[in-house]
Amino acid sequence: MSGPQCCENPPALNPSSGTGHVEEIGGLKSYVSGTSDCKFAVLFISDVYGFEAPNLRKLADKVASAGYYAVVPDFLHGDPYNPENTERPIQAWIKDHGTDKGCEEAKPVIESLKQKGISKIGAVGFCWGAKVVVQLAQTDEYIQAAALLHPSFVTVDDIKGVKVPITVLGAEVDHMSPPELMKQFEEALNAKPEVDKFIKIFPGVSHGWTVRYKPEDAAVVKAAEEAHQDMLGWFQKHIK
Repeated sequence: MSGPQCCENPPALNPSSGTGHVEEIGGLKSYVSGTSDCKFAVLFISDVYGFEAPNLRKLADKVASAGYYAVVPDFLHGDPYNPENTERPIQAWIKDHGTDKGCEEAKPVIESLKQKGISKIGAVGFCWGAKVVVQLAQTDEYIQAAALLHPSFVTVDDIKGVKVPITVLGAEVDHMSPPELMKQFEEALNAKPEVDKFIKIFPGVSHGWTVRYKPEDAAVVKAAEEAHQDMLGWFQKHIK
């Protein structure tokens, strides 16, 4: 598991960003936006930079304003990847933050949401987080819809095991999930007619663009917003 592209354009982390608040859910410190009396939740699983990324929280706020309880747990336990720490390259960081562990830690979060009265849960994963989401999607026990945005480390076999409606939104310039791999994902899902799916490759953008865009880059911002709407539309179709 390597690849510097998954780490490009690191965000300026800000623990006070967003209009929501931080509380503990299922044993994890979580950024929460929206009201807990909502019946529908979207679980956000971040990339390697974690839950304090302002663009990620801004997206959670956007999803909350559409009528969802948006929850962004700190699956990285206060230890996001730091590209400036040359003594700890991404390969070493990944060893400390396995996606299998992320998947197991998501389950009590999901259980906690159900105990709040939430009846349907969608999960969206970005880069590292996409692998966690696709693992949760191997059964309909935990989530009812999945969205993978510029996934990292996701394999065709992972996709073949998916049991819930899934959308995969990828970048044209992405060696973590290049268009050729996205096509293989699509073929694997097309062989599963019982699973609703939507695959889309965004031209002219690179890995991480949906949450690591620069506000001044109008073209990328536009593509990010289009991906956000596609994701939101997917959840509106399947968990509302």
